[in-house]
This record gives sequence, structure tokens and C-alpha cells, in this order.
Amino acid sequence: MQYLPTKIIFGKGVVESGFDLFKQYGKKALIVTGRNSSKKNGSLEDIIKALDKNKITYSVFDEVESNPSVETVQRGGGLAIKEKADFIIGVGGGSPLDAAKVIALLTKNKANDENFFQTEWKEDPLPMIAVPTTAGTGSEVTPYAILTNPGIESKSSIVSEKIFPAVAFLDASYTQTLLREITLNTALDALSHSVEGFLSTRASDFTNLTALESIRILGEIFPFFLESKDIPFQMREKLLYASLLGGMVIAQTGTTALHAMGYSLTYFKNIDHGRANGLLMAEYLDFLKSRKVNQVDLALKTFGVATIQEFKAFFEHLLGVKEKITEKESLYYAKITLKTRNMNFTLKTMGEKELSEIYLNSLK
Repeated sequence: MQYLPTKIIFGKGVVESGFDLFKQYGKKALIVTGRNSSKKNGSLEDIIKALDKNKITYSVFDEVESNPSVETVQRGGGLAIKEKADFIIGVGGGSPLDAAKVIALLTKNKANDENFFQTEWKEDPLPMIAVPTTAGTGSEVTPYAILTNPGIESKSSIVSEKIFPAVAFLDASYTQTLLREITLNTALDALSHSVEGFLSTRASDFTNLTALESIRILGEIFPFFLESKDIPFQMREKLLYASLLGGMVIAQTGTTALHAMGYSLTYFKNIDHGRANGLLMAEYLDFLKSRKVNQVDLALKTFGVATIQEFKAFFEHLLGVKEKITEKESLYYAKITLKTRNMNFTLKTMGEKELSEIYLNSLK
């Protein structure tokens, strides 16, 4: 069964034109964002104007870091309770959106730091509105929130249908201030979502159709990253749409071993999440292809390459100089990956040896 309760508003100027939607959720908002980007790209200003038009008062929690911690969302939840917020607005990339989801939960549910990820979220959260300002995470349409979890030296997901955003405003204008590197990294995350969803044990006809359309769009756009040009608005809008589709896919399928492997590169090596997935993707696909997963060929063809070798060559050029890891590190990361729920959604059984080989072949 497919489930997607989020109302999606897509297009240029949608926060301004759709301002009256905000008043459906109350008279006091908490805006959750990072320290700078929403101020720079104009999204925060647009949201505040929309709230002012509706005579909605607001507070701003702008302390969300990349890969947010439990401590950060606990502070945000405390502020939401103190300010008696009626609803939460998450604005930014995946980190602020995910933090906003958890903050919405924490206004109605208590959670201790020690067993935070085992919390039973019994009470419905405050409504949450998502305004993404990057094109990659798809968090605006997923029931997931990803936080750093030092207890397992990785990231952990909070998974609940309760945290689907009520509304998502998607305006590619907010992505225009992003540097090429950030735009590429987030696009890699979007591609990873769609590829993993297509190659998931939970894939369906609906998710396959959606994933392939996202992969097709991204295949048209990725060659542009090999050129040193500014990225035009029309292309950024296509990226945002492809990211949205990827989010719709993983909302149903979840992610696979590829994402879980990438988490260790982010946690231990501070490699951006999207880039981490991109570094591992070609070898991961090669592994599945070697295990007779025929869907890999269709994914490659839809992306615009004929063979896995052509895909590898393209990504070598795209990613530039790669980071390195040792064999000892690869084995340690493999052990961590095997403990994740992502392995349940991976089409072929993978052990420590196979995971370690993918790490080493990708980062040699």
C-alpha cells in the first residue's frame, strides 16, 4: 500500500502565493532552520512575510547543524514548548527538515537522550510544514528523520508515518545560491534514493515508475556538472522535481545497504552524505549486477549509459580526486553497516567481505 499524505505545492513563488495555507495550522509557529542559508537564499524572509500576512506570531530556532544531534533537537523541542507553538516550519536542507520533524514529535512526547532512538512516539506531533532549499534529500515527503547517533558511531533513523510533513512548499529559487559542489552532492543523494528504491526488496510498480522518471531526469542533468558553468534556474527546478520523486520513492521502499555504507564515511571521514553515496554507488551496482540483478541494466540505461564500465568512468570524472580508506577501516565500517535495518531492503545478501570490498574498490 502506498501512502503519501503530504500536500505538495511546487513552483516559483509558492510560499508567497500559498500564504493562506499557513493559517490552517494555528496562530504561533516555530521556524526551524540552519544558521545562515535560509537567510541568504530568501526563504526565511518569504516565510516570515507569509506569517505576517496571516497575523501568525513566530519564533526562530536557527541552531541546526549538518547531521543534527539529539541534543540539538531536544533544545528545539524545549523552545517549541516554551513558546507554545501550534505548528513547526522546517526550512533548509535535509538536516533542518529532519530536525523539525523530531522537534514536532518532542512537543508531545518525552524522550531521554540515553534511549532516544528506542522511544515509542505515542502522541501525534505538532503539524510540520517543510520548505526545502536543497535538491536532494526528499525529506519534505518522507516519514523519516535522520540524526547522528554516537552510540552506534553512525546515523539512525526515526521512522513514523506521524512525521510526514503536512505541507511541502518547493521553490527552486531557494536553491540558486548553492555552490556547484553542494548542488552536485545533493543531486547525488537524489540519484541514490531513486536507484536504491528501484533496487529494493520493497519496490513496487508505483515506486519503480517514479524512480525511473527521477533517474531519467537526473541522467539528463548530471553531464552538466562536468562543465564549469552556472546552473540555470530551469535545471535547478528539474533537480528539485527529481529529488521530490526520489523522496516519494524511499517513503515507500526505504533505502538499502548503499545508504548505510555511506553513513560511516560521513560519520568517520566527514564526507558529505550525497558524495559518500556517490563514491560507493558504481561498485555497489557492479556487485548487484554480478549477482544477476537484471534491474541494474535498466537503471543504467535510463540514466543514459550502456554499461557499468561506462557508469564507472563517468563517475570517476564527476567525483574527481577520491578520499582513501584502509582495509582495517573498511572492515570496521562493514560491521557497522551489517547492523542496520537497510540490509533488510537490499536485494542480495551481503556479508562483511562483500561490503569491505565495495568500500576498498570505491576508495582505493
